[in-house]
Amino acid sequence: MSKILNEICKRLKEDLEVTKNRCSLSSLKKLLPNKKNRNLKNLLNISHNNNNNNIIAEIKKSSPSAGNIINYYQPDKIAIQYEKSGAGAISILTESNFFDGHIDHLSLINSKTNIPILRKDFIIDEYQIYESKVFKADAILLIATILNDNTIKKFIEIADDIGLDCIIETHSSEELKRIIKLNYEIIGVNNRNLDTLSVDINNTLNLIKEISKDFTVVGESGIKTNNDIKLYNQSGVYNFLIGETILKSKDKGVKIRGLLGK
Repeated sequence: MSKILNEICKRLKEDLEVTKNRCSLSSLKKLLPNKKNRNLKNLLNISHNNNNNNIIAEIKKSSPSAGNIINYYQPDKIAIQYEKSGAGAISILTESNFFDGHIDHLSLINSKTNIPILRKDFIIDEYQIYESKVFKADAILLIATILNDNTIKKFIEIADDIGLDCIIETHSSEELKRIIKLNYEIIGVNNRNLDTLSVDINNTLNLIKEISKDFTVVGESGIKTNNDIKLYNQSGVYNFLIGETILKSKDKGVKIRGLLGK
C-alpha cells in the first residue's frame, strides 16, 4: 500500500473510533431506512449491455493529487447541475482529512436529486457501510488495494443485505485477478497509480482485455474528452467515473454534454 493510502487509512481508523463512541454500531443499525435504493448497479449494467455511454459525475472539493479544486464549494448545487446536464449518477467524496468531504453531503445531495449516489470513500470498516445507508447513499466503493478478499466478500454481503450496490475498484492486473474470482459484476478500473498519483488512461484499456464481457466495467480517472470515451467504447467500456475534468471546467453542464457527444 502506498504512503498516502497508509496515511489516509490511519487517520480514518482514528476518526472512526471517535464516531463509534458518539454512535455505536448497534445504535446506527436502528437508524437504517428500508432497502430501496436508486439502483446504480442496474444503471451501469443497462449502459454496458446497450452500448450506451453513462457518466458517474464526481463531486469533491480537493484531493492529494490536485490540491484545492473548488473554492466556493456547494455540493448540492453541483449535483443539481450534474443531473440536469445528463449525468447518470453522482459520486461524492466524503473523506474529510485529505478530500475535505463530509458524510452529511450524501443526505444533502439525496434530497436535491433523483439519480443514484455513490459514496466515494475508503471503506475499511463495516460501520461505514451502515453509515452510508443511513446517510442515504445508493452505492459504495470498495477498493481492492486496501481490502483483502474475505473482507470484500463480507462487505458485499452487508451492502446487499441493507440495500446498497457496490463498485469494486482495481488498479492492476494482480488486483483484477483477485476481484474476478469474487464474481461481483461491477468492476471499476482506476487509471491513477496510487504510488505516484500519476494517471494513464491506457490502464483500463490494457486491463479490459482480462475481463469477461459478463462484467460491467467502469473506467475511472483521466478521461477528458469525447474522443477518450470513443476510444474506450472500442474496448467495450461505456461507464465512466469522471471528476476533475468536469469540476475544473468553466461550465460543468457544457462539459458533461460534450463528453457524451451531445
